[in-house]
Amino acid sequence: RVIEHHLTTIWSEAQCRIYAPKSSGRLHPAFTAAGFDLAIVDERADHGRGGQWLANLLHRPDFPPVIYLVANDDTRALPQGVADCFVRDRIDHARFANAAHAAVDQRQMMRQRLHNGPDYLGGCRFNDVVIQGHRHVRELAAGAGGGSAKVYLAESEAAGEMVVLKVLHIEEEGNERSTLAYARFMQEYDLISQIRHPNVVRILDLGIADDHAYIAMEYFPKGDLRERLSEPIEPRLALKWLAQMAAALEAVHARGVLHRDLKPGNVMLRADGSVALIDFGIAKYSHAKTSLTAAGAIFGTPYYMSPEQGHGENVDERSDLYSVGIIFYEMLMRKKPFLAPTPMGVIYLHRKAPVPILPDELGALQPLISGLLAKKPAERLASAAALSQEVERLRKSEAFA
Repeated sequence: RVIEHHLTTIWSEAQCRIYAPKSSGRLHPAFTAAGFDLAIVDERADHGRGGQWLANLLHRPDFPPVIYLVANDDTRALPQGVADCFVRDRIDHARFANAAHAAVDQRQMMRQRLHNGPDYLGGCRFNDVVIQGHRHVRELAAGAGGGSAKVYLAESEAAGEMVVLKVLHIEEEGNERSTLAYARFMQEYDLISQIRHPNVVRILDLGIADDHAYIAMEYFPKGDLRERLSEPIEPRLALKWLAQMAAALEAVHARGVLHRDLKPGNVMLRADGSVALIDFGIAKYSHAKTSLTAAGAIFGTPYYMSPEQGHGENVDERSDLYSVGIIFYEMLMRKKPFLAPTPMGVIYLHRKAPVPILPDELGALQPLISGLLAKKPAERLASAAALSQEVERLRKSEAFA
């Protein structure tokens, strides 16, 4: 905060971002801080590994100038590339201001050179679309958002971080499939942008042009729950993540929105150990009189569908709770409760097979599983709020304290 005070005294409009390795983990290898003018590294950061961070950052191409903070005066030579060095607890403001001004001036010249260089637009190309201000890193997925959208990992200058960029190619007018894909794409933005919750993915930017539209979303370096399921998950951790999913659904359902595609691949893991829900591409407003899916159409993933969703019937918030119950069971048991050779076989089992029974050592969680996976919505937990209360009670119980 002292450093921030120095900077805002120099530039009242300065925006400072604090990066804490303990909660945020390692920087992505492709991150170049393109949206920043100056970086300040503390020698004591990350349990005294600030020097390692400094060396790493100085080797990144086109990284902004770095001011290094040390614990005490010593005669060590500064690494080549450091803009200046200060004793952390004895910063002379005038000298710091001069160093910061010089570094920012250097950064402005660097940025002009980069933006006017021959490779800049090429680095902003996502297949056949150029999105300035976003540097292409790699493609993550194709065929999202109704088959026309592609998903990329990119660095956003405006956001100052790595982002997931979902890019939709807009085809010629009159193409019904393209029109529907665009409607779903914009609906996804509309839904998520209204929800500000720590367990729902953050939307960072939206762009629309004649031939494409894009959404820039939060990037999750730890991947998704589907990958994490390859390792055992302790019941206490499963309950913690279930509580966060329930909290997210409380916020989502309060907006009158149903997710309709909850599955481990749509539960993302943050570096701080929390989870967030993503992919609202087939979500819908529960009160909407019209829908982007045909009446009786089945959308979602069969392994995680409620019986009513699998049969194309009307669904409400309790359908999402059923899907969360399947995810919770899979976290506990490392296997899906209902398996069959075909998707329709799985859908049949959701409706007809008995609720799965947990082993004796997990018996305290059986009422929760039964309350989430009841075949009839009326027999399930009534709401995400009710689920949150039940999970909180279990987490405080002797079995999981």
